Amino acid sequence: MGGQALAVILIVLAALLILGVPIAFSIGLASIVTILATVPLKVAVLTAAQRTFVGMSSFTLTAIPFFILAGNLMNEGGIAKRLVDFVMAILGKLPGALLVTNIGANALFGAISGSASAAAAAVGSMVKQGEEEMGYDKALSAAANGASAPAGLLIPPSNALITYSLVSGGTSIAALFLAGYLPGFLWALGCTIAAIIIAHKKGYTGVEGKFSWSNLGLATLRALPALGLIFVVIGGIVAGVFTATEGSAISVIYALILGLIYKNLNFTKIIDILIESAKMSAIVVFLIGVSNILSWVMAFTGIPQMIGNALLSVTSSPIVLLLIMNIILLISGTFMDVTPAILIFTPLFLPIVESFGMSPVQFGIIIVYNLCIGNITPPVGNTLFVAIKVGDTNLQKVMPYMLRFYAFILIGLILVTYIPAISLHLPQSAGLL
Repeated sequence: MGGQALAVILIVLAALLILGVPIAFSIGLASIVTILATVPLKVAVLTAAQRTFVGMSSFTLTAIPFFILAGNLMNEGGIAKRLVDFVMAILGKLPGALLVTNIGANALFGAISGSASAAAAAVGSMVKQGEEEMGYDKALSAAANGASAPAGLLIPPSNALITYSLVSGGTSIAALFLAGYLPGFLWALGCTIAAIIIAHKKGYTGVEGKFSWSNLGLATLRALPALGLIFVVIGGIVAGVFTATEGSAISVIYALILGLIYKNLNFTKIIDILIESAKMSAIVVFLIGVSNILSWVMAFTGIPQMIGNALLSVTSSPIVLLLIMNIILLISGTFMDVTPAILIFTPLFLPIVESFGMSPVQFGIIIVYNLCIGNITPPVGNTLFVAIKVGDTNLQKVMPYMLRFYAFILIGLILVTYIPAISLHLPQSAGLL
């Protein structure tokens, strides 16, 4: 039954997506069509409605709309410029200083805003003029901007990790948040190395003059309130002072106060932000609810067990199994957004990796890392196309540079996959595992 059910899901889902049906409706319809093979229509529809409600009624899920709202408030609150100046004060002497600054600021702003595309748009716009004045190749600048933006999705607070926590059966959000720091840093570090190598070959130097402690001090003071969001919210969650949901609400208040202090928010902007955040939240929450139907259908028809047995019949080596999963996730990520892919593949692969002793925390980082690569990979690659638009260039010119960034990002993926300590050291040190 599992094989037939999987075939129906894939065929119906692919057909609906090709026809342009939104991903949430495609998943829901594919799930209902699949379950109709075993139960009557009335039962199938009633079950689908129940599973959707159950999927959207989790208290933890409330954190996602709040973090979306906080991120949008940060996007409009004048944060990007302060983060760019802060990173430039630290890394401005390196070859290709503005490329490196773009990468570092993307990691910070992406973590604060929770959106790779927002980071690429905001930070890329901030450094664009300086890069043009210094004669940087537009395609290279766009590649560095796009390649580094998803690093912030691994660094908490991360809606992708919250989604994984929900679908994996309640994996500790605090542990996942701490586990994301080193892989996120590894992603940004790989992009930085690639940028420095390319910049050195092109003769792009750092900022002239001596390193200035006073400049760093001033930039730090200006950026400290924004960076404080990470320390306050994540520190409170990890320390157990408040839950992820409570922390997300605090982040909204923090971001609102900061935007008002910086005088970048007014009543009209706040109303627009609330409306936009409500739209984004509705899409994400409904998608999670509908995907709960798919998870139930998979469990009911035995699809995870069938896939697990199929993979284990090919090989029993954890190394090879993880390699196969990475390839599947990388390919899928080029066509699917991060959230629906997490909802689909977690129930398929998590039981397999747990069978050979992998921590669900480490696998959560692996799956998010994989799918984030899809954000910067054609044909979908939303973040990559945002960076190309901001950089005023085209895909043909950017891709040769992107290939070099991909190489270092993939090295990071291999390290995260096969060295558990990269993901697990911080949560273990904090006593969360």
